[in-house]
Amino acid sequence: MKVLITGVTGFVGSHLVEYIHEQHPETEIHGIKRWRSNTNNVNHLDGMITYHDCDIKDAHNVNNLINDIKPDRIFHLAAQSFVPTSWESPSETFEINIIGQCNIFESVRKIQSKTYNPAIQIACSSEEYGLVLPLEVPIKETNPLRPLSPYAVSKVAQDFMGYQYFKSYGLQIIRTRAFNHSGPRRGEVFVDSNFAKQIAEIEIGKHPSVIEVGNLEAIRDFTDVRDIVEAYWLSTYKCVPGEEYNICSGRGYKIEDVLNHLISLSTSHNITIHKNPNRARPSDVPILIGDNSKFKKATGWSPKIDYMTKTLADTMDFWRARVRSKE
Repeated sequence: MKVLITGVTGFVGSHLVEYIHEQHPETEIHGIKRWRSNTNNVNHLDGMITYHDCDIKDAHNVNNLINDIKPDRIFHLAAQSFVPTSWESPSETFEINIIGQCNIFESVRKIQSKTYNPAIQIACSSEEYGLVLPLEVPIKETNPLRPLSPYAVSKVAQDFMGYQYFKSYGLQIIRTRAFNHSGPRRGEVFVDSNFAKQIAEIEIGKHPSVIEVGNLEAIRDFTDVRDIVEAYWLSTYKCVPGEEYNICSGRGYKIEDVLNHLISLSTSHNITIHKNPNRARPSDVPILIGDNSKFKKATGWSPKIDYMTKTLADTMDFWRARVRSKE
């Protein structure tokens, strides 16, 4: 069994490598990274994986790589995944997310045969649902897609491209729509990880005892990344190609409550909160809570790790170790 993970140096990619290596040690793991990729997330993975320098925007490079490896499963995680960045650089977001995925599909299509048709999991997003009405919660896969950011638009395109390539060419594409996920190694630009980093810096005196925040009223459905990567793996075995599946906990957390819980974990007791208008988005999704019943029925999966008690504590510990290592 050979698997190829795009975006392997990222947050989810590094956890997926760990999961596969621990649970399926017979698997040969290949990962795509760019020559300029930050490898902090994967330095501990040496010996578990074979790396390949490749930019998914380069069709020729992608084609040669997939033709050489001929993976049995592809986990397509590479993306410009930070919503605020998509407002600043919409064209780059579209190029990476849409053109990059198209290059992967085309590379597989060119060598597809009766004996070679790999399962391809594409990491779509709950952001596709966008403007969700109160009566539409929890959100099912059949809910209308009303994207509210360039990032969300790019994910809708990826999602529907997956459907089109399945219908047109029979590619075995699994369309997973993951809701918010977090845990150790989450990038500092993402909300709960950003709060945890600020608190860790406050604890050692590197940061004033003030946490900068944006919109605290939004409600998000969080799942631990270690549960998410198990779901991704199962999707390539248990899910129906061409179909879309929500992967989520089914529980909503108000961002303000997440922040307050992280503060309660801190050794500092005089932390104040400052709302920074620069952290606001041109438009924001007020509530995203998913219905995971379709995916659960197909795979038997359900989250095992409690977000508030375990994920946030592990995220705090990760940032404590990271900021102290830089002293």
